[in-house]
Amino acid sequence: MSKGPVSQFIEHHYRHFNAAALIDAAKGYEAHMNAGGKMMITLAGAMSTAELGISLAEMIRQDKVQIISCTGANLEEDVMNLVAHSHYKRVPNYRDLTPQEEWDLLENHYNRVTDTCIPEEEAFRRLQKHLVKQWNDAEEKGERYFPHEFLYKTVLSGDLEQYYEIDPKDSWIVAAAEKNIPIVVPGWEDSTTGNIFASYVIKGELKASTVKSGIEYMTWLADWYRNNSEGTGVGFFQIGGGIAGDFPICVVPMMYQDLEWHDVPFWSYFCQISDSTTSFGSYSGAVPNEKITWGKLDIHTPKFIVESDATIVAPLIFAWLLGW
Repeated sequence: MSKGPVSQFIEHHYRHFNAAALIDAAKGYEAHMNAGGKMMITLAGAMSTAELGISLAEMIRQDKVQIISCTGANLEEDVMNLVAHSHYKRVPNYRDLTPQEEWDLLENHYNRVTDTCIPEEEAFRRLQKHLVKQWNDAEEKGERYFPHEFLYKTVLSGDLEQYYEIDPKDSWIVAAAEKNIPIVVPGWEDSTTGNIFASYVIKGELKASTVKSGIEYMTWLADWYRNNSEGTGVGFFQIGGGIAGDFPICVVPMMYQDLEWHDVPFWSYFCQISDSTTSFGSYSGAVPNEKITWGKLDIHTPKFIVESDATIVAPLIFAWLLGW
């Protein structure tokens, strides 16, 4: 693939330190895919609100990612941006806000994520009524689905199109739903839509079992990994840390150590973008070699770590892979 101006800039200027690590990781990802490998991307933090979908959606469309693990927040916030983008509020001076100014944002139904405020009424409530319909329909039929499957159903139904405020090609959830790529969402209950679902359970209007659990995600992931790790294997591209990364990477030691399936291959590529420092028990700041001791990575697994801001680094790596 011939490289475009962004990639040419990266190759010419990014020669040392984290800049060099960025291009090394991008070339390693590219080599893994060219050899027939598959890739998992994990999304922590608020990458959807950072609008990573502008590049990630194209990565999905071009088959450069086969499976995603993300927090419940990243799952829902991409769709919230899709349906309420014009109502978002930027606060460039967020570091200077007083407690009273923070309270005023709450009173005006704005939930702040760093410099970006999500509009509660337009974002959460527009999505809520259509998602609740999917939950109710499934329960009436005695059906159960994973959190991402309910969101896929909502997006593919066309019910949200009336609210679209950005080009849907910039939504990674729309791209993922259209290709039906698998998503793992550990700890989904720690999200706005998870909280909303819990409220319906508390009120006795829905059953908790209607949405499949994290344990079911893990057992499903074990089966997917077994079926997709032959040959070059499955790589692991981790954006941030936390449960979005730690949950899925553990599927390998779980199968090897707990199930005693000793033919399970390790993850065959690993990259982490994080500005977390190594500290006491920090998964986000742990260097890749620590994962060798946990049975997640092999001695020979290509390993990369870019200690920088993922909102800057991830789109640049994706740009390289897309030839931009």
